[in-house]
Amino acid sequence: MQIICYPRCTTCKKAVKWLESKGVDFEYRDIKEKNPKKTELKKWHKASGLPLKKFFNTSGQLYREMNLKDKLADMTEAEMYDLLASDGLLVKRPLLIADEKVLVGFKEAEWESVL
Repeated sequence: MQIICYPRCTTCKKAVKWLESKGVDFEYRDIKEKNPKKTELKKWHKASGLPLKKFFNTSGQLYREMNLKDKLADMTEAEMYDLLASDGLLVKRPLLIADEKVLVGFKEAEWESVL
């Protein structure tokens, strides 16, 4: 199991503490240091069953600066993957990669169902 986080993100910190409290073994990956590659994003997107737009960190500063709220609707999936792969801070976090299941964001009940 892998958790992909940004160390300064309070939601990520909460998710890591939650996993630790459950005694879950996991690998921690800093999204800023090791940004997801396009191939990883495609794989995770398929496994998540979510729309690709859900992978964007809509509350992030970079998202707002780039005015992505208005641009995403006109972008192709390929363009969205390229954009997400360009900077880890555009990716919603935490990402929990568990076998063939991928969870985006931290919702305790959802995470509990995977463990």
